[in-house]
Amino acid sequence: MRQARIAMMAAGVVMAAGLTACGGSGGTDSGGGSKDKAGLSPAQVAVSALEQASKSTEEKKSAKVEGDQKQGTPQGEISTKTEGSIDWSGGGTTAEMTVTQQGAGARALPTSGKPMPARYTEDAMYVNLGDQFASTAGKGKHWMKYDYDRLAKQAGPSGALIKDQMQNNNPARSVDLLLASGKVKKVGSETVKGKKTTHYSGTVEVAELARMQSKNLTEKELDQLSDQLEQQGFDTEKVDLWIDGDDLIVKKQERAKGKNGNLDSTVYYSDYGTDVSVEAPAASDTLAFEDALPGRS
Repeated sequence: MRQARIAMMAAGVVMAAGLTACGGSGGTDSGGGSKDKAGLSPAQVAVSALEQASKSTEEKKSAKVEGDQKQGTPQGEISTKTEGSIDWSGGGTTAEMTVTQQGAGARALPTSGKPMPARYTEDAMYVNLGDQFASTAGKGKHWMKYDYDRLAKQAGPSGALIKDQMQNNNPARSVDLLLASGKVKKVGSETVKGKKTTHYSGTVEVAELARMQSKNLTEKELDQLSDQLEQQGFDTEKVDLWIDGDDLIVKKQERAKGKNGNLDSTVYYSDYGTDVSVEAPAASDTLAFEDALPGRS
């Protein structure tokens, strides 16, 4: 059973890497409040600023990323740290990352506390689970491959969501998520990693967020995903963004409460426009995650 946990828990690297965000935008609360010199309310000013940030971030096509996520599970909390570079120039998202998982929820894993190289192509995610995995469940191979199509079939609606997000989204669309919340607001000015930024915040319904994130899921899959989220106890998610003077995302934070514990994810973006080159590992050193599950020879 432990190898099954290795296979599925490493898939959590997808979310922790800060690669997923919402697709599409929606209406916003133009709300009351005093008008500025252009006759716009505070909410309208925030919307205008975020729309420009979405455009500017989208145009950069790549960035360096540093993330820290804590998430509750039935086995306990899992803390995941990520560092690397991502590219969204081809429509989908590709990335080269180093991921470290630890905490009570990851304690039983041989990879707990050990940095894991991870690569994301447009069709699959690859995680290097180390020598111990290769000598046991890995059948002599170090890299676990998570083909997005197969992950969607294996993990059900949540797997389908991961596939859809990885192939259709990029960090710029975190801004669209706030715009679609309908209640985005400017919190104030703050300095983040030495940069002057403007802080924006909004709260979204998690079920609605899943629908906004999903370009290719069927209505049946969306309904199943909503049921899955309800069972996990996730109702709303608070999203905060910090935008710098170049209209680029510097920091993103997402927080939600669930039955098995809370989700708290923070991602920092820097060095926009950096060169990112990602290649799949050698097939001779790669094992498909479904082949590591119990009952597979």
